[in-house]
Amino acid sequence: MELPDLGGPCSEPACRRWDFLPLKCNACGEAFCKDHIRYDDHKCRSAYKKNAQVPVCPLCNAPIPVRKGETPDAVVGAHIDKNCKYNPAQQKQRIFTNKCLKPGCKRKELMKVVCEQCNGNFCIKHRHPLDHDCKGSSHPISKAGYAALMRASETALKSTGVIGMPSNGSLQHNRYKLQHEKNQG
Repeated sequence: MELPDLGGPCSEPACRRWDFLPLKCNACGEAFCKDHIRYDDHKCRSAYKKNAQVPVCPLCNAPIPVRKGETPDAVVGAHIDKNCKYNPAQQKQRIFTNKCLKPGCKRKELMKVVCEQCNGNFCIKHRHPLDHDCKGSSHPISKAGYAALMRASETALKSTGVIGMPSNGSLQHNRYKLQHEKNQG
């Protein structure tokens, strides 16, 4: 069984081998065998259209257009000398910029660590309110202590019949106020 319509000859004049699956050059559009498909192998006259490389400035990473006949190194050198927008201060950005506000501490962190009570920025070592002598709106307590106060205040509110809760979340103050009123009344 013969398949005369399948494939075609290599377009390279020195080869002309019949290939059942010829490859088409994306620059000149001619069909070649696997040995002559590269631009250099068939001396493609249209390779300049596809085989062009655009140099990039090593300082500002901007692509630099090169005209036909110009040397890429010379064009990049001229770009650097004349209109390169390289800014050394911009390239050397500081990463650790969040300075600890604890007096005497000189540490800087990558991310902000903000105290919930005084809204100050501190390092990892001084992030807890007790570690930086917090002067915030309420007394510094741990998360476990806060949970215990919440449970105690819920039972106190249920037993006294108080329905409303303060909007600022200061249940600790409300609890002491209720106890003080009980003792005086």
